[in-house]
Amino acid sequence: MNRIEHREEMPVISSPSNPQEMDHHIVALEVEVPQTLHQIGTDSWFQVGVVLSTGINSAYALGYAGTIMVPLGWTGGVIGLVLSTLISLYASTLMAKIHEYGGKRHIRFRDLAGFLYGRTAYAIVWASQYANLFLINIGFIILGGQALKAFYLLFKDDHRMKLAYFIAIAGLACVFFAIAVPTLSSLRVWLAISSAFSLIYLTIVFVLALRDGINSPPRDYSIPGSKISRVFTTAGAAGSLIFVFNTGMIPEIQATVRAPAVDNMLKALYFQFSIGSVPVHVVTYVGYWAYGSSSTPYLLNNVSGPVWAKALANITAFLQAIIALHIFASPAYEYLDTKYDIKGSALAIRNLAFRTLVRGGYLALTTFLSALLPFLGDFMSLSGAISAIPLTFILPNHMYMISMKKNLSSLQKSWHLLNVIFFSALAAAALVAAFRLIAVDSKTYHTFADL
Repeated sequence: MNRIEHREEMPVISSPSNPQEMDHHIVALEVEVPQTLHQIGTDSWFQVGVVLSTGINSAYALGYAGTIMVPLGWTGGVIGLVLSTLISLYASTLMAKIHEYGGKRHIRFRDLAGFLYGRTAYAIVWASQYANLFLINIGFIILGGQALKAFYLLFKDDHRMKLAYFIAIAGLACVFFAIAVPTLSSLRVWLAISSAFSLIYLTIVFVLALRDGINSPPRDYSIPGSKISRVFTTAGAAGSLIFVFNTGMIPEIQATVRAPAVDNMLKALYFQFSIGSVPVHVVTYVGYWAYGSSSTPYLLNNVSGPVWAKALANITAFLQAIIALHIFASPAYEYLDTKYDIKGSALAIRNLAFRTLVRGGYLALTTFLSALLPFLGDFMSLSGAISAIPLTFILPNHMYMISMKKNLSSLQKSWHLLNVIFFSALAAAALVAAFRLIAVDSKTYHTFADL
């Protein structure tokens, strides 16, 4: 892999005001980074924190009452979601701390895996990460289509427009956005817009669900299904719990943060898992409290209230899904842009044509699969099992253990090894449950189902 000196690529952020800062500044600039045509080290920790928070407060947050709380109940759901928050923060900080391991800034997950384990691991992690991000992107397009359909049905309940049509519209909107926004760092003002959209639909859902809960008779909070089916739904819900805070791309996001990269990324993570995680917890608990075991994977299908409020919530959920998808598609875009030397002005004819054809082709395939099998809960469980758990929990613990082995006690090494074993078993169980869920839904729904 071609590498360039960080001294040449990193922009000067500011002039240090004292000798100690000057020493730290020089050390940071001497760290090597792989060659890339996307921006590196340009964003503030706050912008990166908003990027991370945008992912967890996406329209996916409207589904956790149905996909996590319903199969786990109050006790299992609340404890599981709180533990998922704490464990995800812990694992993410492990990844952040080894971002510059070995004198190299590892701006891609696969780069770090290859540096630590070798070429085979590089390929396996690359495949696993892109499978994870691809499934997440499928979910975002399904979400966008569902939100757009729900918006349409508020005004014209004729069912002539099927879900597949709305998914196609959502996919086309994602193509236009991917062409207009070349890199992850280019989001900038779109992050503020995304945050505003999230605040709108989460607030509306919270208020309407709270009102429904106050005015409704006692709800049924029992966990549905037989004892055997509950085993599988519990394992599937575990995969969804992992999915809540899953990014699978901590190194790629950390690559955009200014030096010192480790300290600033930790600040961004603390922001994400404190202030940034409050909305998803609140909406999940209030939604389950209001509707009990009848909570759906898209909470806006449960709420009652003014048409204008539900319309606004659905359209902002649709628009936010477009922005959020761009975040999780950015590693694929970075790879393609770098491989085919797409540099210079984003408005250059060659660059516009490349983004239109390549990103458009990628999103066309994603959109087709979204319309073919629009089972959102299944994708959350499958993504959590097949790649989110390994990328979010298993690999961070093992990578940290390998990187810091000289500085870890036997007890600390045992702790990280125990995490690796536990989450490997959890991933296997969640994978079985996810395939069972897909098999069951395949019997219930047909391809291009109008859910």
